Amino acid sequence: MTSAMMMERTTMGVQGVSGVPSTGVPTMTPVSSNWLMVPRCTYKFEKCQGGMKITCVCDDPTARSMMQNLCTALMGGLCSVCCTLNGVTVCTCNLTMGICKCEITNDGCCITCVSGDKACCDMIQSCCDALSCMCNAGCTCCVMLNNTPVCCGYSETYCKTTTTSKK
Repeated sequence: MTSAMMMERTTMGVQGVSGVPSTGVPTMTPVSSNWLMVPRCTYKFEKCQGGMKITCVCDDPTARSMMQNLCTALMGGLCSVCCTLNGVTVCTCNLTMGICKCEITNDGCCITCVSGDKACCDMIQSCCDALSCMCNAGCTCCVMLNNTPVCCGYSETYCKTTTTSKK
């Protein structure tokens, strides 16, 4: 699968710390790497009535099938989006303030997160603005369902502007 990204998944947030024994002193033992192949795609973030819509498009048929299978298996739980720049997390939006639904499309999937509450809708749409801004500026974005990465990639707009400027 040529359209995939490698991501490391460690069992804890701090690499190298395996846990705290009964003595209460952390032990520093190496933690083995846990790698995961994540389908690469392009994103489009847009506001909709009551919230936001994330459109994930995958060109590679194998990567698209993997992403769609992950979405089908994991839909119905927490949806979060993590933006990184040069490998450092810039922003993570946990869309807990709305109801998120994942819909399979011909070229990928569409995740809609909406709320009937005005304040929650405003928060969701603010997340949409932030994610659009960061991804259009070149951040890599990873969409996760139930804390499992489903797909990673760039904004559709960023891909178009960098492709045309290289010519």
